[in-house]
Amino acid sequence: MHEQISKSQRRGLRRRADDVDDSGLEAVPESAAPAPRMPASKPVVEFRGVHMSYPGGTTALDGATFAVERGEFVFLVGQTGSGKSTIMRLLTKEIDATSGTVRVAGRDLGGIDRKKVPYSRRNVGVVFQDFKLLPNRTVYDNVAYALLVTGHSRKEIRRRVPDILRLTGLATKLHSYPDQLSGGEQQRVSIARAFVNHPPLLLADEPTGNLDPETSIGIMQLLYRINRTGSTVLVATHDHAMVDRMRRRVIELENGRIVRDEATGLYTRDENTREFAARMRGDLSPGEEL
Repeated sequence: MHEQISKSQRRGLRRRADDVDDSGLEAVPESAAPAPRMPASKPVVEFRGVHMSYPGGTTALDGATFAVERGEFVFLVGQTGSGKSTIMRLLTKEIDATSGTVRVAGRDLGGIDRKKVPYSRRNVGVVFQDFKLLPNRTVYDNVAYALLVTGHSRKEIRRRVPDILRLTGLATKLHSYPDQLSGGEQQRVSIARAFVNHPPLLLADEPTGNLDPETSIGIMQLLYRINRTGSTVLVATHDHAMVDRMRRRVIELENGRIVRDEATGLYTRDENTREFAARMRGDLSPGEEL
């Protein structure tokens, strides 16, 4: 169960959040509380000796072992077929591991009955490369739908959705339909929908894969801002240039095995989102693309 967030915690969150910046993102509102606190001894994500074989004998993961602590921002990198997508699918319990243990928020996913999977998925927000928005619903309704299907009241939906749209820079787009939005705006809607429940874990699968360099920076800036509210963020990507500029922990996969797990060149903990975006843009050489 989610813990209640005290007034002092909310004030602290607001002090850590930034003011409106040049991307149009606003400070995190009080209702955008940090992800539920977990005991320090329990990672948000834990893989222990995980093997995954698909029908036909293809090995997708071969003894994967790693842990991601609360509040981390981690990249999964590797070529197509290296195992990144399999890890994402295991974390949402779309598939089950052949052997080994997968835990999310301290809970062994292997022990969850299929009927309880929708409830378990409330701990995980997912952002897709192709957005997966409902084309015949407005921005507001796309985000509200994520709350509706998890049993929130209409009063709660009316309170939460405007807050999350302000957080993601979409306050002026709430009545727009997906086909009226740019690719970057559609991805922001996808992120808003994934984060509106304030899950302890946010997964992003190639979130900038179809976007131009400047828009990609804006999306990573938004994910960084969400991470600063307390949510753990795990991003799967093949974009090594973006990963290098982010300077966060990197887990690299090759043929289903983890071949690198390191935290290199971390940015400072007190870097706000404006400073982050300025650094990202400053790292770009003229004519260079992400």
